[in-house]
Amino acid sequence: MPTYQFEAMDATGQEIKDVIEAASEDEAQTTIRQMGYFVTKISVKKGAGAAAEAAAKRKRSFAFGKVRSKHLCAFTRQLSILQDAGLPILRSLRILEGQARAGRLKNSLMDVCEEIEGGATLSEAMSKSPKTFNRLYVNMIKAGEAGGALEVILQRLADFMERAESLKRKVRGAMIYPIVVVLVAVGILTFIMIKIVPTFETMFAEFGLKLPAATELLMAMSRNIANYWYLIPAIPMGLWLFIKLVRKFRHGRMGWDMFVLKIPVFGPLIEKNILARTTRTLGTLVASGVPILEGLNITRETAGNALFERIYGKVTDAIREGETIAKPMKEYSTPGFHPVAMFFWAALLGGPMVPICFLPNMQQFGLMAIGAGSVLGSLWYFMRMNNRVVDDLVVNMVDVGEETGELDTMLYKVADTYDEEVKTMTDGLMSLLEPMLICFLGFAVGFIVISLFMPLVDLISKLS
Repeated sequence: MPTYQFEAMDATGQEIKDVIEAASEDEAQTTIRQMGYFVTKISVKKGAGAAAEAAAKRKRSFAFGKVRSKHLCAFTRQLSILQDAGLPILRSLRILEGQARAGRLKNSLMDVCEEIEGGATLSEAMSKSPKTFNRLYVNMIKAGEAGGALEVILQRLADFMERAESLKRKVRGAMIYPIVVVLVAVGILTFIMIKIVPTFETMFAEFGLKLPAATELLMAMSRNIANYWYLIPAIPMGLWLFIKLVRKFRHGRMGWDMFVLKIPVFGPLIEKNILARTTRTLGTLVASGVPILEGLNITRETAGNALFERIYGKVTDAIREGETIAKPMKEYSTPGFHPVAMFFWAALLGGPMVPICFLPNMQQFGLMAIGAGSVLGSLWYFMRMNNRVVDDLVVNMVDVGEETGELDTMLYKVADTYDEEVKTMTDGLMSLLEPMLICFLGFAVGFIVISLFMPLVDLISKLS
């Protein structure tokens, strides 16, 4: 019969540590409750027998990467419900481990259960699985254990993760429609240029027609696309790899993140999304009792943008010197000049002019267009580089929260405000993208049809 070691509290609140023999864990808990104790922790005593040791060491499946956020969100909500029902933490983890599908989360829960059975706390056990439980998660659990309110912290953590996951799904869902439309449109237009237009070009050459300028341009575009069709997937892939490489370097990542935040329409959406996420993260940590410096460090790591990481790093340094949060947040929220950011702006407006150089007799004009686009992009960057990324609303709310001692409440209000703004902007962007895509497709198809029909009309008039 296995031996269980347990921790419990008696009627006076005195902590009891002892061992008991029982056929199962449920029977051991029943016996302990009959003794007048309230069980807080129970586990099989190590070395209690080969059968118990074999049961603890279960087979792990192969897994790579991190746990998907929606799976971790569901696990946190289920764990908070089990803890609210009064189940011991090890029992709760074993239940959820049995329900989990084979993968990273299940393996991590097995490791956590073994660590707890060895005498570790929940936060210590979770910190051994950083690919599943990040610093934010572990520190909130640690604060809940220190304050004796683990079930409350788990509920708060589950609420936070559900809000973050909802916002992420909303933004991703809004981008699916335009991406699919653009891919389908590019595929159809490429097919027309490679298969349909050359047939008309052959027919016009047989009749010896003098082609209008628009038709000549269409034929040149068709020949270039037919000769360099592989560049259509290669250029986006190359740009993606180039950006990934640039972001591997500290200054490159800072310049790219500054550039992204200043893109019209999309930049403000990304900025508000980051502010909503970081303020909710910091508010959740402060409300859970995590020290403010540790909370700011965790928030900096979860920002996902080098500029905001720099802002929260400066705020942390200022607090160590006795400052408040609001003053350095306002002071360091101006991006300033960065050469990599200016390069991306010059490339954004100058790059689309490069295909002009491949058209017949257009090389000189194409180079002039590239230069003009690069200059305009640089001027646009100089006009916008000193615009602050943290609004006065955030600074003022944080300042009021520090004055009144309600910092977590004010941070929650800021996060709610920006969540709503992100939703509104996403809906507006979707409403704007639909007519823009329709206009783009209409212009492209109209240009092709008109360019092909102008010589046909001329040919029909001559024949008649």
